[in-house]
Amino acid sequence: ERKIRIEEWLKMPYGYYIDPTFLILIPAVILSFIAQMMVNSAFNKYKRVRSLNGYTGEQVARMMLNEAGLQGISIERCERSLGDHYDPRSGVIRLSPEVYNGSTIAAAGIAAHEVGHAIQYQQEYSPLIIRNAIVPAVNFSSSFSWVLFFAGILFSFKPLVTIGIFLFSATVIFQLITLPVEFNASSRALGILNSRGILYGDEVDGAKKVLRAAALTYVAAALMAVLQLVRLILISRRDD
Repeated sequence: ERKIRIEEWLKMPYGYYIDPTFLILIPAVILSFIAQMMVNSAFNKYKRVRSLNGYTGEQVARMMLNEAGLQGISIERCERSLGDHYDPRSGVIRLSPEVYNGSTIAAAGIAAHEVGHAIQYQQEYSPLIIRNAIVPAVNFSSSFSWVLFFAGILFSFKPLVTIGIFLFSATVIFQLITLPVEFNASSRALGILNSRGILYGDEVDGAKKVLRAAALTYVAAALMAVLQLVRLILISRRDD
């Protein structure tokens, strides 16, 4: 029997063979799994280690906001574990119970990260401004890109396929721009924690491990988006 070339394998019809383009997503799936394990491991470890100063996450965030001239931003407790985020529309930093009340290294690092986002808004950090500007386009494209793409495949109408791929590209761009936004927020957070003496020495290293693990989840999401785009392009060329 002759060997099947990759080009022929990719063109095999659905239903007879497993769609080989799914294999493209394996690296992103593996990275996502590793990232989630690292987040859980780092957070569970450092949420048990009390910081020397004993500041709670809420206190850390309040000190950092005041020093940055952001006294108008309030801090609220949310009930969702690891649901910490900054809401620029309401001018509120919401911290999960473990972070809001916790006086641990993990709590300080996560609270400081969210303040980092607030400072980005204050200073009009360019990648953040760009990301916010494309949010409406991303919301639209994420809803319709797959519908148009597979409608084009189903009806063998190439323009719909192309439009679907083009719309999905907005999601990829959004995920890629998110990376510097998250990395920068963590960098700001760690710098302030260290320079202001909120955490000391090994404590800063612990906070760094927590934030690096969290950042890896964004890397995994970006990789998944890129590989999904590659997959769509390969599927679109299946019948060429």
